[in-house]
Amino acid sequence: MIISEQIRAARQLVKITAEILAEKSGVGVATIRRYELMSGIPSGNARSIDALQKALESLGVEFIGTPEDGPGVRLVKK
Repeated sequence: MIISEQIRAARQLVKITAEILAEKSGVGVATIRRYELMSGIPSGNARSIDALQKALESLGVEFIGTPEDGPGVRLVKK
């Protein structure tokens, strides 16, 4: 499970808008923005969070750590 801060950081890392992430993930822009405003594990549909994670990973983001221990993101070479 990823946390809101990782979603925000990952999107910035790959330099995409919430609209582009919505297109790539199938998750609504309003939902993405709501998740990004939260702190910690976003309260919401687990499928939406998983779709966001998969979309960001397809762009080269690697999610590291756990929600409780050193959560972060890094860009991996493709």
